[in-house]
Amino acid sequence: MKKDQVEIEAMNLPFNQRAELAQKLLLSLEEESEADVEKERVCEAAKRAKELDDGLVEAIPADVALKKARELLR
Repeated sequence: MKKDQVEIEAMNLPFNQRAELAQKLLLSLEEESEADVEKERVCEAAKRAKELDDGLVEAIPADVALKKARELLR
């Protein structure tokens, strides 16, 4: 079934069924498996480590970073 056909059928559903379908569709966009999230974390950590190793960025101590963050939030 094509998207346009699904859309037409969905719009003909009663309100409560459309609301339920809409909620399920929205939730499906937010769901990521733990494996996907972990893979993204590992990739980001590797990218940042490489940037540090290559001298592209400079490490900032946590206390300095937190102080700057707090200042920005004021």
